[in-house]
Amino acid sequence: MSPFTALAAILAALLIGAMSPGPSFVVVARNSIALSRRDGLASAVGMGVGGVFFSAVALMGLYTLLAAVGWLYAGCKIAGGLYLIYIAIKIWRGAAQPLSFEAAGAGRNPQAAKSFWVGLSTQLSNPKTAIFYGSIFAALLPQHPPVWSYFVLPPAVFAIEAGWYTVVALCFSSARPRALYLNAKTWVDRVAAGAIGVLGLRLIIGAHRVGI
Repeated sequence: MSPFTALAAILAALLIGAMSPGPSFVVVARNSIALSRRDGLASAVGMGVGGVFFSAVALMGLYTLLAAVGWLYAGCKIAGGLYLIYIAIKIWRGAAQPLSFEAAGAGRNPQAAKSFWVGLSTQLSNPKTAIFYGSIFAALLPQHPPVWSYFVLPPAVFAIEAGWYTVVALCFSSARPRALYLNAKTWVDRVAAGAIGVLGLRLIIGAHRVGI
């Protein structure tokens, strides 16, 4: 497989992985509907930056350390699971609170910065994403990749991750989804919190399989 073919295969696999529903999708969709389009886009950028981090880790071969040291991987799973549960609790507690989009828009820049960090930390808190990146790179990247790949892959990965979640943000921030959200905010938030919480619990429960 040529380096160019390998690059295309890696990006295609990462796009499929990004499109799979998970906590990142839930966070971007909810921020887009509940806060603003800018918040959704900020979260999408955070997801892209997280993807760049994972691609850099995979390129450096650090995923092999994570896979070889069971307690380290287990610790990452527990930390990621606890963070997802924390996010779920915050969403659940605020589910019944009324939301004013006019008020939310007044302080939009600080809120967008917060949404960026929520997106980034959600992406980084999922060790399954790290292992997915490592597996894809290990399976498809040549043993001795050309130097240019170290400069091309990270921005390409950012484009894949941020690009997909930008589509999600734009779709869910339109007027119709927002109106539907306002009419069922409590239940939508609680379903989202439940989904994120279950993912967090699955990470923690699964930690014993890799070293605990």
